[in-house]
Amino acid sequence: MLSKDGIPTAEDVAKVLPSAERLAKGPVAIAECFQEIPCNPCSTACPFKAIKVEPDINACPEVHFDECTGCGTCVLRCPGLAIFVVDCSYSDTMAKVSMPYEYLPVPAKGDIVKGLNRAGEVLGDFEVTRVIRGNAKNKTYVITVEVPKELVMEVRNIRVGGE
Repeated sequence: MLSKDGIPTAEDVAKVLPSAERLAKGPVAIAECFQEIPCNPCSTACPFKAIKVEPDINACPEVHFDECTGCGTCVLRCPGLAIFVVDCSYSDTMAKVSMPYEYLPVPAKGDIVKGLNRAGEVLGDFEVTRVIRGNAKNKTYVITVEVPKELVMEVRNIRVGGE
């Protein structure tokens, strides 16, 4: 339960997911931000105005999925590391998950990493397909991994090296 262990329930997550039809269209951002705190960098960063934080800055962000292109700008700007981009249109069996990453070592394209769920449990070994580095002010990376479609809504972090 989110209030006790910081892990959102399946019901919490279901409330912020796009429809299956939208997921099939291509990359889209998902804001798994469940705390009402004064924060809005994701909405001000979105070049398409697809993320709204309303009626006030304490509201949780809402992604307007039909306006979202999945560009990932919001992922780099979210200080809570709570926004992910998923692409279910990647192939018939595989999808891509792009996630914020702030640990060392930083993986490189082609590396195999452990994919973790929201509780930190290992879901499997996945290939890194893209690494985007934040700018000088924002040291956050965005790491994209290729995962089986059935895990696209589960993989939310990675572990580099080790068991």
